[in-house]
Amino acid sequence: MLYTKLWIYPAIPLIFLQTYTQQIPFNWEAVTQGLEVHVSQTVSMRRLKFSRSRSRDRTSASVSTSYRIQAYAIVVAWVFLFLIFSLLLPEVFPTWQNVTSIANQKAATVLLTLGLVFALSAGEFDLSIGGAVSLGAAIPAWLATVHGFSLPVAILIALVFAAIFGLINGLLSVKAKIPSLIVTLGTGTALGGIVSGIAGNTTLSVQTFSFVALVKTRIFGFYAAFWFMLIIAFIAWYVLEHTPVGRQLYFVGAGREVARLAGIRTNAYRYYSLILCSTLAALAGSMVMSTAGAAQSSIGKSYVLPAFAAAFLGSTAIRPGRFNVWGTVVAVYFLETGITGLQLEGFEVWITDVFYGLALVIGVLVATVASNLRSRSSD
Repeated sequence: MLYTKLWIYPAIPLIFLQTYTQQIPFNWEAVTQGLEVHVSQTVSMRRLKFSRSRSRDRTSASVSTSYRIQAYAIVVAWVFLFLIFSLLLPEVFPTWQNVTSIANQKAATVLLTLGLVFALSAGEFDLSIGGAVSLGAAIPAWLATVHGFSLPVAILIALVFAAIFGLINGLLSVKAKIPSLIVTLGTGTALGGIVSGIAGNTTLSVQTFSFVALVKTRIFGFYAAFWFMLIIAFIAWYVLEHTPVGRQLYFVGAGREVARLAGIRTNAYRYYSLILCSTLAALAGSMVMSTAGAAQSSIGKSYVLPAFAAAFLGSTAIRPGRFNVWGTVVAVYFLETGITGLQLEGFEVWITDVFYGLALVIGVLVATVASNLRSRSSD
């Protein structure tokens, strides 16, 4: 009560003066009650605002904690999976030879999936990556073995055609306004047929070329191709996370019309993403050809599902809620660790398709659920 009346004293002279000049009876009790109600309401409002602020802080802390858990859950699962197979297969699985073998074998898959990350980040689905992989693998081998081209030159020629192919995908998707999912399904199938018609269906060996030996040069046990993949991954990460180009690309994928109204050249980013996706897919095919020492025209078909599974599973890790580079790298090797362990345990080859298919479904499901939870918490 003393707290309340302290507010009353400065106002008394003004109130008394008004009542004296206007001949109004002065009512001390009414004035006191009115000011007490005002002070009480003010205190209540301040308490309510403080309570809401604390509630928002608790919600923000909860969201931040769940975000961190989700960001590194797949990394923990990867380590756990490695430990399980190491206990089950102690003489085979945890060896340095097996570790380097997994790393070397999946370097091309990482490269392919990084290209897909750019397309998906821009809101485009590129199902033609299988045809682009076949282009990058079979055409250089055909040019080198049949027509005598040096292998590096043959690879450059394939990359140029892959970029043109990506541009065609962009024109059909952007200018003709056909959904990229439909466009790339058709163009990828057509490209696979063209590659088969040119290079044939036989296996083309490039083991004798010096470039193959260079690609398979071991540095600390890992192929030079693996280190090349890491360099590309680092560049892709820097572009996506630390440049205006990357931020605008994500903006285009999140809301194309909003990005256009903000002054971003959305069509240009769609072109760039599809061209880059096709080019990196062809480069991945050339890496497969170089590390294996041979190529077939149908080789690209088996890479489509693993790439999409890793891209969507990777979008739930490191930077949950967006397609990102290091989440993709972790996802590729997480999947390969599981498949290698199951195969060493004696499972047949069909387990690979089951594993990749389930990983794709789980990746999309987790990403969708996490996005819904973040939307609810922000509301």
